[in-house]
Amino acid sequence: MTAEQVTADVFLPATYARGVPYARFRELRENSPVCRIGEPAVGPWPPGPGFWAVFRHADVKHVLRSPETFSSHLGATQLRDPDTEADLRFVRATMLNQDPPGHSRLRRIVAASLTPRAVRELEDVIDSRARALVGGLAARGEADLVALTADLPVRTLAHVLGVPQEDGALLYDWANRIIGYQDTDYALSDTAAPEGLTSMGREALARRPAPRTRPDGRPVNPRSREALADMFHYAHALAERPAPGSVMAAAREAGLTRDEFEMMFFLFAVAGSETVRNALPGGMLTLLDHPSQFALLRRQPGLIAPAVEEMLRHWPPVVHFRRTAARDTELGGQRIRRGEKVAVFHPSANRDERVFPDPDRFDVTRSPNDHVSFGYGPHFCMGAHLARAQMRALLRAVLERLPGLERAGEAVRLTSNFQNGLKHLPVRW
Repeated sequence: MTAEQVTADVFLPATYARGVPYARFRELRENSPVCRIGEPAVGPWPPGPGFWAVFRHADVKHVLRSPETFSSHLGATQLRDPDTEADLRFVRATMLNQDPPGHSRLRRIVAASLTPRAVRELEDVIDSRARALVGGLAARGEADLVALTADLPVRTLAHVLGVPQEDGALLYDWANRIIGYQDTDYALSDTAAPEGLTSMGREALARRPAPRTRPDGRPVNPRSREALADMFHYAHALAERPAPGSVMAAAREAGLTRDEFEMMFFLFAVAGSETVRNALPGGMLTLLDHPSQFALLRRQPGLIAPAVEEMLRHWPPVVHFRRTAARDTELGGQRIRRGEKVAVFHPSANRDERVFPDPDRFDVTRSPNDHVSFGYGPHFCMGAHLARAQMRALLRAVLERLPGLERAGEAVRLTSNFQNGLKHLPVRW
């Protein structure tokens, strides 16, 4: 058995359905901080060539801040290689898959919609929605916390993109299909009922492609224009009448190319909700599993801000991001050749003993808290301020309206080696 076969468990989606392998990460940080990981076949998806995995905090930061050596553009940022050259060219149009200066140009276009000042102007709306969401369920006594928390980021995202609130279910489905394609419960997500949508939404829904496979039997790439025909039809319809001040209005005014515009909508429609959809229930589960910390937070609600940072450190919403070596280099004592894949593992970096004292301890007073859950360097998450505002708002609403919140059953995790998510978390109060 090769070393790559031994470490392939770090790649397999089934591993994360059981839980993030923190003990394995600890072992690799200590003994193999940069090492080769195998990419065996997963269901209908063929095997890949393998990749270099990076586990220590300092090395993760080095990769993320060095686009001249570790490129987001060469092979894009998803671990699985695009199926065709056409697919690769398509996904390269998004700023997530570009390096400076192209990345910088696209980032500037939408930056004004997501500055700390812009987010502060939204905070009252976010707080009101969070209180209404939690208050509307307070009398029920029980709920699925994942379903409860999913509504807030979808509504917030619709506001930022200028999407009518009636079409929020489309945003939910698109994010599920793209991010959760490795999980059968999410891969064919279809919750949007035509009668509840705007005419623009109904037209897009009519173009939703049926599940298809290529002539060679492989599934259609879930991140391709072919698989997302309904989403891109909606994006172009929205561009005809963008809401003033929205991200898509800024994109339209900047004169983006067709591919750039489509991929801008793609990026925000997915990343704009999934980060919070993963971090909120995951962070709440962490609080529920640490009752003394939850009790401390109830006594001292002024700790909400550092508690959110610790929730993010303990439950990073994204497991890894890929880069591609733009030139021969060395990292962690390993020679990495140009063109080879390199993946940084956020959960491992967030538990690095060299940075975080007693890293497995959940501590809502932890300071400093230099987690990398929102990335680092030029690709630091543009929506970080917005995500934090939503997490703080929901946590305040829970503390105010659900004083006896506790688990009412087992949490069910998402099967994904990319997103650190939950599908169900039954709770009662």
